[in-house]
Parts: sequence; structure tokens; C-alpha cells
Amino acid sequence: MLNVALPKGRLGEKVYEMFEKAGFACPSIREAGRKLIFENPECGVRYFWVKPSDVAIYVERGAADVGVAGKDILLEYEPDVYELLDLDIGKCRMAVAAMRDFRDDPRRTLRVATKFTNITKNYYASRGRDIDIIHLNGSIEIAPILGLSDVIADIVETGSTLKENNLEVIETIVPISARLIANKAGFKFKSAQIEALTAAMGRNGGEK
Repeated sequence: MLNVALPKGRLGEKVYEMFEKAGFACPSIREAGRKLIFENPECGVRYFWVKPSDVAIYVERGAADVGVAGKDILLEYEPDVYELLDLDIGKCRMAVAAMRDFRDDPRRTLRVATKFTNITKNYYASRGRDIDIIHLNGSIEIAPILGLSDVIADIVETGSTLKENNLEVIETIVPISARLIANKAGFKFKSAQIEALTAAMGRNGGEK
């Protein structure tokens, strides 16, 4: 059995469709209910739904052979996994945003509010900018409005939430999309299966 960790939610449903088109269908996954694990012995595949931010942990620890995680998760937590394919879905970007009238003063330490401390640290270190990271878990847009931070570093899809709060993107850190990842040990033992899956999904729209 190839064990596959799927991210719960809309992205996971799109991802499953890609697996289905690649020849790894599991009809029971479409049935209504609260089940989390689904098997199709004929295709040799077992799927399970997990929180999107946990997919990489299941794969790294070997509970899943493969899974789908956002590039933001891979950059932030740096799990020891193989990144096999850019699925070209779930596209957005990691960006720096600030109030519309913000002007950066390089003589001052820049206060950055973010959930993504590792990505933010690495980005500003590469630019030689001195920063003070303020780690927040939600409603990051409020931080500059209340004077807690100068800027925020966060995922931006449409940018509508920023606009509504009088914020705008001032820099893009990195583009984000969903990636097919594999457990390193599992890849050795199931390389034929995983390579066949990767090739089939690549034909269905992903990019190596």
C-alpha cells in the first residue's frame, strides 16, 4: 500500500482529483461521513486526511509515503523529505505588506509581525536588514494598524483583506504552490510506485 497524506479542505479535494486522474482512485473518499482513512487495495493506495500544516510531519516521520504540502510549510519547517513535484495549484505568494503611507528607515530595526518566522528571518538575513520578529498566530493585519509592527510577512492570495485594512504589498518574498513530497526511506522501498505516481501527476499538470 502507498500511504498518502492529503491536506483537509478545498486544496485537498483538488489534490485528490489529480491523484484520481493519475490512476490512483479511491471511490470511498467521496462518500459523505467523518471517516479519515480510505483504502483501495486494487490500486494499492491508502489515503488519509490531515491538517494541511501536519502533512509534512506525517511524511517526514514515515506515517505517510507521500503527501501534498504548501511550499510555505516546506520553507518554514524545513522537513527532511524529498520534494518531487510542483502541482501548480494552491498558488499564492509570501509577501511583506505595510500601511499605505509606510516608508522604511534602514537606520531603525524593522519590526515584522508574522506566523512564518523562519522564512522571514532568512529573507531579511539575505538582505542584511536588522529586524525584530513578532510571532503572531492570527489576525496579523491588525499589527501595523495598532502600531505593534512596522510591516507583516504573510501569505497573500487576492490581497482583498490587505486593501480592506489599508495595507498594501511592498515586497514579494517567494511564490507559493502545492508540492508533492515523499518520505526518504519510503522512497527507497517504494520507488517504482512513487515514481509512477509522480510521472502520472506530472502529465496531469504538475511541474518537476
